[in-house]
Amino acid sequence: MVLRSIFAVLLLVLVVGNASAFEGGGSPLSSYLQIAAENNGELQAAFSRWKASVQKAPQVSTLPDPQLTYSVYIVPVETRVGPQRMSYGLTQKFPWLGKLDAKEQVALREADVLKAKADSIKTKIFRDVKVAYYELLYLQQAIQLTGEQVELLEFMEATIRSRYSAGNALYSDVLRAQVELDSARNRQLSLKDMVVPLQARVNAVVGRNIDEPVHLSSVVELRLDVEEEQLSKLLQNKNPELISFDQELARADAQVLLAEKNYYPDLTFGIKSIYTDKARSGNPTQNGNDPVIASVSLNIPLWQDSRDAAVEEGRERRLVAIQAKQGRKDVLLADLELALYRYRDAIRQITLYEESLIPKAEQSVEVILQTYQSGKVDLQEVISAENTYFELYIAQARALTDQAQRIAQLEQLVGTELPVMQKKIFTQKKVPLPQQELNVTVE
Repeated sequence: MVLRSIFAVLLLVLVVGNASAFEGGGSPLSSYLQIAAENNGELQAAFSRWKASVQKAPQVSTLPDPQLTYSVYIVPVETRVGPQRMSYGLTQKFPWLGKLDAKEQVALREADVLKAKADSIKTKIFRDVKVAYYELLYLQQAIQLTGEQVELLEFMEATIRSRYSAGNALYSDVLRAQVELDSARNRQLSLKDMVVPLQARVNAVVGRNIDEPVHLSSVVELRLDVEEEQLSKLLQNKNPELISFDQELARADAQVLLAEKNYYPDLTFGIKSIYTDKARSGNPTQNGNDPVIASVSLNIPLWQDSRDAAVEEGRERRLVAIQAKQGRKDVLLADLELALYRYRDAIRQITLYEESLIPKAEQSVEVILQTYQSGKVDLQEVISAENTYFELYIAQARALTDQAQRIAQLEQLVGTELPVMQKKIFTQKKVPLPQQELNVTVE
């Protein structure tokens, strides 16, 4: 009856400590997401490219600098009012109406494209942070469950050895218990050894030193608090990749407008004065006065081939943006459907474990223990039932991890954080198991 009581204690531990998924807001994960936004090198480089591109707009939308000219006559020009020795003037070029605005729009749309790409990188990095964090949280659960399994097997092995010493158990039972104990210990060591690379992965995505410790939160279940039909609309309206195609389209429109403006000439206005000395003889009218000359000039858009090609280029780029967006949208919608299927499937698995498999496994353990105490089944049946029990809890933890990771993938696809509900918050309690060896006889 002692083994049965031990399993009953273990059932209490696992039922109380059943983790139905992962943490919510105000958790270490939120802090890691903020650190990633501030420290991740790829993300910072993307936003720096965007900020640099924004500075192009004032560069291309400003009038060109005025031109100051100064000339010296090597041989002075003799005129009636005196010899002319030098000249100086100022000219200012004015692009055709609307050209500067069109250039500014092209530059701004280019910046918007880079901003959308930076946002796309941010959603990907946030997904990677969450996926790695949830994987580490799952590993913590698996280590804890495997540790409890090891403790139970240690007690069972000690108990079987005591029974064997008393002549109430076979030596094969002792060996069987020891084999299962060594296997469980090996799994526990493998899981613990996986902690370091998973922590390094989280730190690498966040942008910290890979050897820094990663703090984990308590465990809750997350469920989407949004209708699945709304996700498709969110994807089409907020996905950064699709937004970048919209900005590409706007940039192509601005390029076409600018190319069409180039069919018109630019105007250049100027004013010039010639330095004139006094006449060498006589006193003519306007003696020594410097003449002032006003001028206007324009370029003649004579060669149309380059301008026609620029217009055609803009139209082709517009067509490329439309076609690329449609193609990418179809792929993203398909990815959304697959992610939703995996999310729903994870929920089905969680429900199956919680409502059917684990309760039945509990009953199976109890029944096996009763029959084992009466000598109707051997130790292998007990160990098999116990292994199945722990495997189901670990499989449930895996399904919970998959569910949380699918939510992170959905958030990347729709381009925004999704509202979630927290459900079934549990507090893990450690109930110590007896460590002493007991002599148990078959009733």
